[in-house]
Amino acid sequence: MTGLQQIEGPLSEAAVFLVLTIKDDDGAWDRVRTTVAGSDDLLKNVLSRDLDRSASLTVGIGASAWDRLVRRPAPKELHPFRELRGTARTAVSTPGDLIFHVRASRRDLCYELTRQIMLALGDDVTVEDDTIGFRYFDGRDLLGFVDGTANPIDEQLAPAAVVGEEDPDHAGGSYLVVQKYLHELTRWDGLGTAAQEQVIGRTKAENIELPDADHGQKSHKTLNTITVDGVEYDILRDNMPFGSAVEGDSGTYFIGYSRRLWVTERMLERMFLGDPPGMYDRILDVSRPVTGTTFFVPASPYLLAIDDGPSDASSSASGDLSTVIAETAEVAAAASAAPGPDRSIPDVLGDS
Repeated sequence: MTGLQQIEGPLSEAAVFLVLTIKDDDGAWDRVRTTVAGSDDLLKNVLSRDLDRSASLTVGIGASAWDRLVRRPAPKELHPFRELRGTARTAVSTPGDLIFHVRASRRDLCYELTRQIMLALGDDVTVEDDTIGFRYFDGRDLLGFVDGTANPIDEQLAPAAVVGEEDPDHAGGSYLVVQKYLHELTRWDGLGTAAQEQVIGRTKAENIELPDADHGQKSHKTLNTITVDGVEYDILRDNMPFGSAVEGDSGTYFIGYSRRLWVTERMLERMFLGDPPGMYDRILDVSRPVTGTTFFVPASPYLLAIDDGPSDASSSASGDLSTVIAETAEVAAAASAAPGPDRSIPDVLGDS
């Protein structure tokens, strides 16, 4: 899927995850706001050079930047990433005012769009993280397992990933959590396939789900399954491998879109603190997070209008953006009831 703020877009072959902070200068914030509001033009610059038009751009805004950049009330659940200090690993919290999630069918498209973003922003921003992702064989991570199997598809997608009538001013948007994990692949390989499968909760070759543990240590799959009062809550992952086989800095870039931020946070609490407490996700024995940041991805019309309206963050939405908010809420309500695109990963045995 091509376009701006395509939360529900299909998995891509290449991606860039660009996390930035804005310099503490009023002029910088004004210029960045104008650039962000013109994100659609940056995307069109690149799409016009590719006949397949197979690239998308998603822009997220961090909690610490929202008031000063957007100058309107923040989404209800938006707050900075909360550090989680477990017995094995710490889910670190790192800076990030903006994220640009660039997706495309080819690496050159990602490069060119990222280049133009940085040219437009210039010295007004500092790069906190710049990670290049790639699709690995049949949708696997570098640990060798198929990633994203639990993603919602079709009519389940929008209700899991897109904010609805519960926050009408921000309907059509999505909460976004990102973490960059480095893997100790030699240690992981030393476990052997059977032990790896118990950690993940699926078979390695066929991607078949293994039974949940009745008690004690739970698998990665089970700890990331959130059920409240008999209702299972999903998020939408667009994780990608990254790294260098020569330098050894390799891992998984976790990127999760959700309608409800608390769902992603509950998953991370279960992973790092354990369920029961102390029984943390054993994948953390070989995977270390080096970043952790939370953003909100506004719907496209909202994003394109942030350069309009009041300069006082305490002011209510007015003028053009007020109309945009009302129209976006109506579209989001309709989208929640409509089927979404199929984001499932093709079966590893060849069926699609």
